[in-house]
Amino acid sequence: MLTVVLIMTAGMVAGYFLRQKRKLISLSERLTTWAIYLLLFLLGIAIGTNDEIIRNLHTLGVKALAITIGGVLGSILLAWVTYHFLFKKDEEKQQ
Repeated sequence: MLTVVLIMTAGMVAGYFLRQKRKLISLSERLTTWAIYLLLFLLGIAIGTNDEIIRNLHTLGVKALAITIGGVLGSILLAWVTYHFLFKKDEEKQQ
């Protein structure tokens, strides 16, 4: 865990000093996107090779759908509450 925190901190420090380099930031964003795609693909392979997960996919799928819907609805609700109480009043003052 310490390794992850140190790598993340090093990345933040590097990002701070390189924030004016627009081409480097653009390249970094594209590489990050493709790295995420690769990780998702590898995760799919790991799930596909796990016999227990495949056997219980119908049960896990329903639970995953419920968790996903709950997470999305909770995020939308919290975003609306945050906007309403923190930002809406500022916009009304500017008008």
